[in-house]
Amino acid sequence: MAESNMEKAQTEIKPMAVRRAKERARIARWDLDVAVFLFVVLILIIILLFQNVGLEIIAPIAIFGLSMVWLMGWRRGRQLYQLFYDEEMSRLTREFIEQERAERKTIEETIEEKVQKALRERWR
Repeated sequence: MAESNMEKAQTEIKPMAVRRAKERARIARWDLDVAVFLFVVLILIIILLFQNVGLEIIAPIAIFGLSMVWLMGWRRGRQLYQLFYDEEMSRLTREFIEQERAERKTIEETIEEKVQKALRERWR
């Protein structure tokens, strides 16, 4: 019975952990390193524009810089997703086990109360 409850919990917990991990990773992937790199690319483009450098040189630099920013954010998001997914699975599994223990304890207390009540009635 414990096996089936754990399997059931895994099927319920996994989608919830995936959703929460994706949300957390999406929020955290644009960290300070990515922002600094993006500003460096922007400053470089502005300097080149003021130096009257041709657009055929500036455009590839801008595209390369934006591509690198996207790649860094995507890679960071994947790393964070795995980390957050593992955290969420651990937390949700622990919560499920604690909830199951609390329910079992409640059932045990209820059975114990019924036994005590029956014994009291028998002693009367």
